[in-house]
Amino acid sequence: MTDDGARIVACIPRLRRYARALIGTPGEADDLVQDTLERAWAKLHQLRRRGDPRVWLFSIMHNLFVDRFRTWRARPDEAPGEQAEAAPAGTPGVDRLVLRDLASAMKQLPAPQREVLLLVALEQLTYDEVALSLGIPVGTVMSRLSRGREALRALMEGAPPSASLRVIE
Repeated sequence: MTDDGARIVACIPRLRRYARALIGTPGEADDLVQDTLERAWAKLHQLRRRGDPRVWLFSIMHNLFVDRFRTWRARPDEAPGEQAEAAPAGTPGVDRLVLRDLASAMKQLPAPQREVLLLVALEQLTYDEVALSLGIPVGTVMSRLSRGREALRALMEGAPPSASLRVIE
């Protein structure tokens, strides 16, 4: 295996974690990771030799997710099913409830806010890396992150979700 291949393989756990948090169902998340890796392997020549390949891989995953989301919106019968999130083994009961509530609240966030929030908080990418991955300006990353955090905080406190602006494509 080449050095680039090894660097990509090392990113698989993070890709799986991000996909599971983004989509919510293990099967659909694994399909997204597999499609991401397949596309990355086919375009391995585009990977920059220096730096972390996560940004490139998350960018590929984001584009695939957006394509799928459009398909799901056009054909709701093909959308991923709702499955209960499994809490990590050994987690005390109260913590499990908090994790379940957090997962439920994350699913209620608009996809653009959820993506930015997951990449910054879960994957610990910098704002510049998130902007590069998603193909948006850094200012947009910061505003989506701020709105996402505020909405998540309100949902976790039991407040109804506020009216959000609709993205027009």
